[in-house]
Amino acid sequence: QLQASGGGLVQAGGSLRLSCAASGNIYRINTCGWYRQAPGAQRELVADISSSGRTNYADSVKGRFTISRDNGKKTVYLGMNSLTVEDTAVYFCNVGGITPYTKPVDAWGQGTLVTVSS
Repeated sequence: QLQASGGGLVQAGGSLRLSCAASGNIYRINTCGWYRQAPGAQRELVADISSSGRTNYADSVKGRFTISRDNGKKTVYLGMNSLTVEDTAVYFCNVGGITPYTKPVDAWGQGTLVTVSS
């Protein structure tokens, strides 16, 4: 139901843009978030965005990352600038939404790897 893309290898100081598109049973997206999990670490929230567009960021990415959404495309984005090696992780998108029958759904993307080299 969620297709994440945009990860890859980038040098420190570089930029990437992740995308996460909802399809299938997800009729409308509500609150969306990006999480990441580095090797040996727990999954942590990077940023989220409400249905009204209110955003929230982890302190470690404030001023560098930007979360945005396109409701018509049912897609959430994560723009990442000034990347550091500490940003290396698998990034997961999470979407809360509703089905065509107005049932709530909570979906996770498959994860996309971001590797930042020094």
